[in-house]
Amino acid sequence: MKKKFEDAFRGLYEAFMDPAVFLQAVLGIMAVIAGFILKLERTEWLMVILCIGLVITAEILNTCIEKLCDLYSTAYSERIRKIKDMSSGAVLFAALIALTAAVMILLNHI
Repeated sequence: MKKKFEDAFRGLYEAFMDPAVFLQAVLGIMAVIAGFILKLERTEWLMVILCIGLVITAEILNTCIEKLCDLYSTAYSERIRKIKDMSSGAVLFAALIALTAAVMILLNHI
């Protein structure tokens, strides 16, 4: 069991070394700072934390899919392009959902 956790934490470390995942983490930290400034309520914090987790998880999965596609072939492939586009589209969708939640929370504090 200990090995599984070690593997998972190593995987998280590797993921956060990727620039795209790191950027999402930085944006998540900025959202947390904004939350402290706005003095969010408990349910608002819950939404912020869930949204940060959703976007970072989507970005990690997107990075994994891109790496797998590149491992399969570095040559241009229309099928691989579609896979990568859908994967990055998932990140965009998660980010848009998070942005919508952020705007709703922000409007509550203005």
